[in-house]
Order: sequence, then structure tokens, then C-alpha cells
Amino acid sequence: MENKLSRLRIEERIVIQTLLNEKRSIAYIAIQLGRNRSSIHREVKKWVVNPKDIYDAELAQFCAEDDYRNKRNLDKINSHQRLKDYVYTRLKAKDSPEQIAGRLKELFPNDPIMSISYEAIYQHIYRKRQSKLGKYLISLLPYSHSKRRQNRKTGKNKNRIKDIKRIDLRPPHIELRKEIGHWESDLVIGPEHKSAIATVVERKTRFVYIIPIKSKHTKIVTKAIAMTMRKLNPELRKTMTHDNGTEMANHKWLTSKTGMDIYFANPYSSWERGTNENTNGLIRRFFPKGTDFSKVTKRQLLQAQNNLNNRPHKVLGYKTPNEMMQLEIANAEYQFFN
Repeated sequence: MENKLSRLRIEERIVIQTLLNEKRSIAYIAIQLGRNRSSIHREVKKWVVNPKDIYDAELAQFCAEDDYRNKRNLDKINSHQRLKDYVYTRLKAKDSPEQIAGRLKELFPNDPIMSISYEAIYQHIYRKRQSKLGKYLISLLPYSHSKRRQNRKTGKNKNRIKDIKRIDLRPPHIELRKEIGHWESDLVIGPEHKSAIATVVERKTRFVYIIPIKSKHTKIVTKAIAMTMRKLNPELRKTMTHDNGTEMANHKWLTSKTGMDIYFANPYSSWERGTNENTNGLIRRFFPKGTDFSKVTKRQLLQAQNNLNNRPHKVLGYKTPNEMMQLEIANAEYQFFN
């Protein structure tokens, strides 16, 4: 019989993870560990809420240790286990705090416990950034800075780019994805921000360009994007929505060279460019964090681009972005000659 006061050890959690991966039942796992079935059931249900959720022994151990040390000094996330489980599970899935906070509003509009700002999530993560759990949570963030940058709190540099047009001014029909020619763009950054690539993805077809750039200087970035977009007919390049990086400070020049209206997402609102964010996540499968893009060849970038553009998407009826783009091009040519 187990000692009711004993807490699960990391070794036991690793056994739980292994046996769950082998599709073993809660009862079987409890027998193997000599634990009560209810104890194992509570542990698993903390993390496996939906069928697609995966139990992670290391994360579960970090959280258990942190809970034990901090019972008397709790913020909202630590005070409500259901909220904490959701936030940590989505961080593990590589969602940003902004995406998590926004999604909580959609899923639980009338539940005050399941409501939290992205700023509160960041504060929770960086609260004990030197702890084992803190370092682990920081590593899950899109940009794994050991310290928070001051402008996230003060917002001093929100308008570093002159004469911008916010996404709020973008024609509403673009949101419907019924018309081709509306793109989202961003940079994927290498270690210490010393190298990068540009990514541009079309909202309707999900067709992506992965563009090599020699530096993040705005003239270099906008010139590289312009050269790529000018290969397309004007019907296929109407607007582009970027984040707030200064690499797009030369946006007026880009508009003059491509005819595209450039819009900017609101600060810290990555979900407003969700297609590009998701695509960048797929690109990271080819070029993981820590990749020095100055050492990645154009051929390697093209191979990744071709792989993504020939990958079936459920949202496209299992057609590929390349197939969708060719259909749109053919349709545009048909309308031109008729």
C-alpha cells in the first residue's frame, strides 16, 4: 500500500509517460507503480484533458516541485489548477502567451477563473526566471530571452515605424480568405539575432516563400521581398500584413515597387497574422531554434519551401498550396482573356 503522504517522483512520472505511450490503462499503471488508481488518475487528468494531449513527465515534475515550494505565495495561475494546466499545456504546444490569452477568451467567455492577460502570463513565467521551472518555461516562449525586454512593459517603441496602417484599417473582406493576393510576412530569427530569413505566406492558398536575406536592415529586407513578389502578376499581390519589426520601416518603398498596401498587426498580437505564425512553426521543423541562417544555403531554403508548398492541408480540402496557387493563376488568366 502506498504512503498517502508520499509525492510522485520523477522516476514514477517517466514510467507513467512510457506506459501511456504504450496505451496502457490507468489501472495497469497504478499496479506497476504500487500506487492507488485514484492517484494516477488525478495525475494523468491534470495534463491529458483532450485525446490529443500528451503527458510530459518532465513538465509535470517541474510543476509539482514549484507548487510544493510556492504554496504560500500564489499568483492567479498558481491559485487555479485548471488555468495553470491549460496555460502550461499550451506553452508546451509552442503557443505564445498572447495566443493563450486570446484563446482563453474564445473558449471560456463567461468563466472569470479561465481569464488572464498575456502580460500576467509573462509575469508568471519570469517571476522566478532563475529557477528550474522558470528556465524551462522561458525556453518554450517564441523568443527565449532570459530577461524580459523593457519595452514589453513600457511600450516605448510601439510606433518606431512612421506612417503605418494598422490591421484595423485593412478591408474586412480580406479576413474571409475568399480572394487571393493577400499575404502575411515576418522574419524567422537566428541565434543572438545575428541572422534571419524572411517568410511570406498567402492567406487563401497558404503558399509560402522562404526568402534569404543578408541582414535585418529594412532596405535589404524590403528589397528581397519586393524581388520575390514582383515575380507574381499584380492580381496575386494586393496587400501584405507584417508585425511591428523595424525591418519593415521601408514599407512605403515596398508599396511603390509592388503596388501592395502594407498593414501592421497590433503590438503583441501575433494571432492577427496566424497563417504566418503557423507557417513559421512548420519552417522551424526544418531549421530548429539555434539555426544560423547565414550558414543555410539557398538550396536548403528552396527544399523546405517546396516541401511546405506540396504538403496537403485539411483546410484546403487536402489540396496542396502549390495546387491551390496554380488553380488561382489559371483562374486569373481565364478571367483576363474573357
